[in-house]
Formats: sequence, C-alpha cells, structure tokens
Amino acid sequence: MKSVVVNAGGAMTVEERPMPVLNAPDDVLVRIAYSGLCGSDIPRIFSQGAHFYPITLGHEFSGHVVSIGKDVDDIQEGDAVACVPLLPCFKCEECRKEAYSQCKHYQFIGSRRDGGHAEFVVVSRKNLFRLPESSSLIQGAFLEPITVGLHALKLAGGCEGKEVIVIGAGTIGQLIIQAAAASGPKSVTAIDINQQRLDLALRTGASHACNSAEMNAEEIRQHNHERRFDQLIIETAGTPQTVALSLDIAGPKAQVVLVGTLHKELTLNVATFSHILRKELTLLGSWMNYSAPWPGSEWQQATQLFAENKLNLEPLIASVGNPQEFVADVTALAGKPMTGKILLDMTGS
Repeated sequence: MKSVVVNAGGAMTVEERPMPVLNAPDDVLVRIAYSGLCGSDIPRIFSQGAHFYPITLGHEFSGHVVSIGKDVDDIQEGDAVACVPLLPCFKCEECRKEAYSQCKHYQFIGSRRDGGHAEFVVVSRKNLFRLPESSSLIQGAFLEPITVGLHALKLAGGCEGKEVIVIGAGTIGQLIIQAAAASGPKSVTAIDINQQRLDLALRTGASHACNSAEMNAEEIRQHNHERRFDQLIIETAGTPQTVALSLDIAGPKAQVVLVGTLHKELTLNVATFSHILRKELTLLGSWMNYSAPWPGSEWQQATQLFAENKLNLEPLIASVGNPQEFVADVTALAGKPMTGKILLDMTGS
C-alpha cells in the first residue's frame, strides 16, 4: 500500500509499505479516505519531534471499514468512520475516574504508532467513531480537531449567554468560533495578528474582531468595554504573548481557557499576574478532547453541528491532494505558518 513516510531530518517520501493485518480480536482495518495535517505534526516533521523514525503520521482521518476482528460487533464492513486517536489503558486510576487524557499508559495513533497518512490502517475499535449517514468523509477528517474546541467549551460549562473571545484564529480557533457562534453566545470576538484570518472569522461566525498587531491590550479592552462581563476567553495560539494578552484583556470574573500548546517559556510580569487575583479570574487548562462515555459527548455534538449545517469547512481547507501533492504541500511549509488544513486524499488510490 502507499504510505506517506516521514524520515529523520524532515524528508517526506511516498513509499510502498506492507498491508497491515488484524492482530487483536478488537482490531479494525480501515481504508483511508482523507487524512489531515495537524499543527502538532509540524515539529514531528521538521524538528525531530516524533517518537521514532521513519513514521507515518496522521491522526485526523476518515475512511471505510474493510474488515473487523472477531470481538467487534457494533460496526461492520463498509461503515464510514473517523479516527479517535487516543487509546487509554482504561485500567489505571485516571481512566477509572474517566480522566482519559491523563492516562499514563496510553497509545496515540499517528504519534506513538503509525497513523492515517496511508491507504490503510489497523486500529482498535475504540479508536473509531462511526459517522452518521448525514456526515461526509471530509467532515469526518475534521471531527477530531472540532472536538478539541468543543472540549474546551464543555469544560467552561458552555458558552450560552457569554461574551466569547477567541485568541488565535488558526484552524482550531476558527472551528471554535463557528461552534461557539452556533451555541447561543451574546457575542463572539476573534483576535489575531493576521487580518485575513479575522476577515474569515467575521464571515463565518464572529461578531467582532481585533487585530492584536495593530491594537494593544488597552485598546482591545476599550473595544470590548460594553462586553466586559460574562466573558469566556479561549486562547488557542499557544504563545507567551497571547497567554499574557488573554489575562490582560479579561473582564471581571472572566473564564480563561488555555488550549494552545506553548513551545517557549512563559513569564508573566507582576501586573499581568495580578489580573488573575484582582479580577478573580477562572483559569482552565484544556487537554485533548475526551470525556465519558468514551470518547465523549463532544464527538456526538460535532456531528450534530454538521447535521444542522452550523459548520463551514470549505474556507478552512488550504489544499486537498494525492500523496505526491500532499508531500509537496507539506514540504513547502518548512519555516512557514499553516494557512489552512492540508488534506491527504486517498480516495483515488
């Protein structure tokens, strides 16, 4: 089968690999339709960030069931499925308390083992979410990143009646903006340094936008003055500057949910730290996208948003290509920011 392989040093190649086979009674063989590049894959490709090389990445994929192990009785051949990449042990104390993302003995598709940037993959039944008939395979490839945002909203108790502010309007931020806009907020404000991203956010759900490359924290506070109460701030950019900004612009009693992953040291000055105390802010960390019953209500909610036509994916897609085109598009990212989701299209394989 064809597989997109990442080698040490960042070289990506399309190779013929052996066809995977079922090894466990709960294994499922999936023929991949679409598989997305995640921002977390960038350091795995370009910064030696993978657990091993060579590796086939891909944890945002959809496809069809080809065959099933003898213990699998709730999906069948031909079913459309999406990847649920985390595989907890389900036995440790964390798992028994349904804190699956805290499991210390987990596996992860496309990171700790080969993933979906290939024609076929074998995974545990627990790593698959069956798509309803109303969902497309493109939507299935977006299901995992959508649930990342929905998990953050769930931890905050939802966004109904709140002044939602999303800092960072990349793919995850855009999906949160759309999901929040469909969930009854008072308003949704997008903050980013890229005006094109802000313009897109305004077209797809945001009611207000601030360019933080042109406005300082005080100017953003003034812009949000009439919306300074009942705030839910979601930080997705994962930089020290945006974390500080989220605290600086927060209104009294605001909730601040940290989603973005930091890759640099964070230092808060006295004034910024004092905002946490003086404004009595609630800080929440959001890690991955799972709850009980496995894999969580976030996954059902995502498909419901699709069924209600509340999510617009088309403007979030940078490219859709076959393996060779996918490799070329990803390689061109070296040292550059992602401008949208890059999808591997295996439907023509």
